[in-house]
Amino acid sequence: MTTRKSFLGQVRQAVQAGNRTGQASALPERGQIGYQGAGSDAVSYFCEQFRAAGGQVHLEGDATAAAARVRDLVQTRALRRILLGRGPLLDRLDLAEVLRSVAADVVSVDQFTEETCREPFFAADLGISEADYLIAESGTIVLRVRQQEPRSLSLLPPVHIALARRDQVLPDLFDLFERGLQSSGETLPSCVTLITGPSKTGDIELRLVTGVHGPGEVHVILVGN
Repeated sequence: MTTRKSFLGQVRQAVQAGNRTGQASALPERGQIGYQGAGSDAVSYFCEQFRAAGGQVHLEGDATAAAARVRDLVQTRALRRILLGRGPLLDRLDLAEVLRSVAADVVSVDQFTEETCREPFFAADLGISEADYLIAESGTIVLRVRQQEPRSLSLLPPVHIALARRDQVLPDLFDLFERGLQSSGETLPSCVTLITGPSKTGDIELRLVTGVHGPGEVHVILVGN
């Protein structure tokens, strides 16, 4: 037996036995460990938790109202350089056409190549993406990284807007893998980004600062009745 196998075997044995003398009971099934869910109304619970984390939520009844909300956010904040992701909901909203009347530069990210994307991404005022799921328990946005929605779209611009349908709200992080990412049978992407409110850090003198390592303002627009 190699040193690696021996070490892993000891770890497995310790996990099964527990870390206290006399505690040798087997671990319960995974779904019962730390599972909280989101009560009877996952959408309301998500909104509550996301706002508590510093994010802003906007509930809109249909695609037209959602597009109008994005336009209002852009106009009131004087955001001029906008990067658009791609997805079924975003494509249906036709945001490029909606926003060109109030923004100077609206570009879809799939128009860039690896060589031309760096400067526009760092210069952008706003990134707009389509969420894959929302986790109600923690108020978290889930984004699968892909070519039409790279990770930098939600991390580099100082303002981030994520759009989602209400039926994309999942109760708990466990549900993300059981009912979400793996349920379709697709291979998991190289990166899945979990976003809970705006970027925060408390590294310096334990003082909480927002917007240091990512957007300082994050909005979720939930579409559907």
